[in-house]
Amino acid sequence: MLLNTTKTVRELAVEMPNATRVFEKLGIDYCCGGQQSLEQACTTARLSVDEVLRALEAQAAPAAAVATDWKSAPLAELIDHIVATHHAYVKAEVPRLEQLIAKVVSVHGQNHPELKQVQASFRGLGAELGMHMMKEEQILFPYIAEMEESVNAGRPVPPCVFGTVRNPVQMMVMEHDSAGEALHTMREATSDFVAPADACVSYSTLYRALQEFEADLHQHIHLENNILFPRAIEMEKRG
Repeated sequence: MLLNTTKTVRELAVEMPNATRVFEKLGIDYCCGGQQSLEQACTTARLSVDEVLRALEAQAAPAAAVATDWKSAPLAELIDHIVATHHAYVKAEVPRLEQLIAKVVSVHGQNHPELKQVQASFRGLGAELGMHMMKEEQILFPYIAEMEESVNAGRPVPPCVFGTVRNPVQMMVMEHDSAGEALHTMREATSDFVAPADACVSYSTLYRALQEFEADLHQHIHLENNILFPRAIEMEKRG
């Protein structure tokens, strides 16, 4: 498979779903910062382009090996997947991690002041994601599903209170950017989620859980920013 390094990271993530595993492992931003070309992203991350290409080639899989092609699946199906998989994960993990952070801060906060920064960042992120997901589930996602149903039935695109789907999409993308900044702040404060030598089991568990939360949110944002939202905007134009 011949890969073009001038393509953006976002384009490669959409075309090759397994590429997100490589980008996640190497620390290449494929959701909020995915507009960079692969070559630029490698330079930013101080990675060898050739090594990244080899890793991508190794992950390249036949289409049959990919469970679902979200580029062509019904938007309603993609929405259901996002809500059932990623929204459900966030709703379950935020309260669990807030309790775990509080526990670790109470024991290690004095010797590791960065933990309080992590606690503040995660608290803000959790609150923001809660409001964000509510707006998607109650307003934006139902409209996109209704629009798809109308277009497929040959009916005009239904009217909406926000004028065009581009308006709420733009707001959601801005909120995704804010979430990405919070994740970056926590990663910097924790030296890439590396637990210190005096970390207890809860401390180490917290850092692993935060890393898993970050990876899931990256995939969550990727599916919305790079696939769902562009397809919804294009569908509105056609309708």
